[in-house]
Amino acid sequence: MKPVVNDFTIRVATVNGSGSQSANTILMRALFEMGIPVSGKNIFPSNISGLPTWYNVRINKDGYTAFKRDEEILILMNQDTFANDLAQAAPGTVVIYNDTLKAPTLPEGLIYYPVPFQQIVTECCETVALRKLVVNVIYVGVAASLFDMDLSMVQLALNKQFSSKPKAVELNWKAVVAGHDYARKNIQKKDPYRVEPMDKTKGKILITGNEAAALGCVFGGCTVFSWYPITPASSVGEAVIEYFGRFRREEDGKARFAIVQAEDELAAVGMAIGAGWAGARAATSTSGPGLSLMAEFAGLSYFAEVPCVIFDIQRLGPSTGLPTRNSQGDILFTHFLSHGDTHHLVLLPCNAEECFEFGMEAFDLAEEFQTPVFVLSDLDIGMNNWMADPFEYPQKPFRRGKVLDAAALEKWGEFHRYADVDGDGIPYRTLPGNTHPKSAYFTRGSGHNEKANYTENPEEWKRNMDRLVRKFETAKKRIPRPEVQKTDRAKVGIIAYGSTHNAIIEARDQLHAKGIKTNYLRLRSLPLNGDVEQFLSQHDRIYVVEQNQQGQMLNLIRMYMPAQAAKMHAVLHYDGMPVDAVSVTKQIEEMES
Repeated sequence: MKPVVNDFTIRVATVNGSGSQSANTILMRALFEMGIPVSGKNIFPSNISGLPTWYNVRINKDGYTAFKRDEEILILMNQDTFANDLAQAAPGTVVIYNDTLKAPTLPEGLIYYPVPFQQIVTECCETVALRKLVVNVIYVGVAASLFDMDLSMVQLALNKQFSSKPKAVELNWKAVVAGHDYARKNIQKKDPYRVEPMDKTKGKILITGNEAAALGCVFGGCTVFSWYPITPASSVGEAVIEYFGRFRREEDGKARFAIVQAEDELAAVGMAIGAGWAGARAATSTSGPGLSLMAEFAGLSYFAEVPCVIFDIQRLGPSTGLPTRNSQGDILFTHFLSHGDTHHLVLLPCNAEECFEFGMEAFDLAEEFQTPVFVLSDLDIGMNNWMADPFEYPQKPFRRGKVLDAAALEKWGEFHRYADVDGDGIPYRTLPGNTHPKSAYFTRGSGHNEKANYTENPEEWKRNMDRLVRKFETAKKRIPRPEVQKTDRAKVGIIAYGSTHNAIIEARDQLHAKGIKTNYLRLRSLPLNGDVEQFLSQHDRIYVVEQNQQGQMLNLIRMYMPAQAAKMHAVLHYDGMPVDAVSVTKQIEEMES
């Protein structure tokens, strides 16, 4: 039996609310501490507790971190899904399971390791009330024994998980050791899977995209954050509360920030816009249903030209949809959010590093262009743990844009709020507190001319709308440019964005092994710029890969660049699970055949 080292996936099936999240995090972090590239995917229901939940830990020596549908190891702790989990397992799958679970039959062709979890937890945990939580940590010990994990790294991961709870560390470590000892003494290994130490995670960190976005708010100078809880965006607000509380207080404990949990999403974005008008760097976070409520105020921010930042952590819709499933379904809605001729700047991070980077950059862009800026992450990036390089401390000062103080106004002599002085479409503004008598103006979401006077004059309306378009043409030179990866003599191009990126990296290698060479352009922002059009012109066929049913980005590119429309084809994934490389490879291979 040939060993399979550092290249398999573990799927854990438990019950939501059972405390399994801690055990799964310890399992993944222990592998990470061994230097092995890992990624974790939490597939959980939208209720508080009681329904099935799964957690995938992918171990891959080559560094692939995209979702993988087929698992080699199953750890089964849930009676409700036991039979179905077994039925879906491929031949040769290793099954570690609670020996109290029952199924009509145990399918042939699988490798079974029954474990008496209830007996073990009774022996290692005296407190009955804690056993339902501690029992999950036992399978960490079992896995550590079966797959040759370094127990010292498991202990390190455990200490980090419960760093502020020494009693929890002691109790859970006993459970790990108990599981490890049981497996070592009683299970005869019949599978080829094992792990070995590597050095591919040295210097890296584990962090969720939502935590990274919150840190971006801190280092981006945000001082006002208004929000309303909604899955999967709530942890942005929760992380902001934690980080602002640590890093935005004076030595005397006085807060230099305001965090408000509003009564709804409309109020939340209204507060952020009001703070932006007053000169603060302000943000809110939401997901699809909350974004729908924000549409009216998004138009106000755009037309009155008031800066704010909106983090949209996308989930599966429409309507309430599936709150805990992944999607990239807000592209068109966000780019054109509000009625009338409205279009917005949108940033598209693909990983935790860019959630941090774009979390900072969004505040500069919002103030430079005096407009709302949307940062579109998704559940997969936002709520799952990712390996990341340590974030770099910003080296440049904030860009506040065209703000006139009293001294500047004195030199100017006259100030017209919505005038295009420089020809780039961006007007100058003043902030409340400016003592110059000519600093005041009306902030108007209704028709206005260059002087901010109300008007219904057709020519003045048209001139103002044309200036806004000019401003967004200017923005194309400032927003993050696409990244392009090329292969020699490739005639096939792939365009993708956001969390789809991880699957594309792996799929391109799979396609290359099948003789299909590809180039790859990753979109990082909207509106689209000339880089995209140049990429389109260089290829015979273009596949736009995205996680929605309607091919939203494909249709957007076709709208902006109709001359290239015929060569573009959709590769779509919209079942709510994170996109996997195999499904991308299969669709492109079929269209190329």
